[in-house]
Amino acid sequence: MAESAGSTDLDLVTALRALANPVRLQLLYWLRDPERHFTQEPVADPVEVGVCVSHLQAKAGLAQSTVSAYMAELQRAGLVRATRVGKWTHYKRDEERIAQLVATLGRTL
Repeated sequence: MAESAGSTDLDLVTALRALANPVRLQLLYWLRDPERHFTQEPVADPVEVGVCVSHLQAKAGLAQSTVSAYMAELQRAGLVRATRVGKWTHYKRDEERIAQLVATLGRTL
């Protein structure tokens, strides 16, 4: 497990659990380069604000509730941040948190 006990272990397990689902992993991959993967007219700047959940849902071909649940899991793991723009929720990767996760994995595995 992690070098230090406690919250680091729990954070790592939570993040790995979120990444264990192939659809959540795919969503995170698409969010890495939103301008390339999402061609719909954005409600807000996809790089600065994030991608609208309706665009994620359309690309994934899944129900909106399923995509929202997947994104909530990624958000709980700290891998994405959510921003409300009007009635829409936009998601953006948390690059700092992802880098910390990679560094922790490098130190502990």
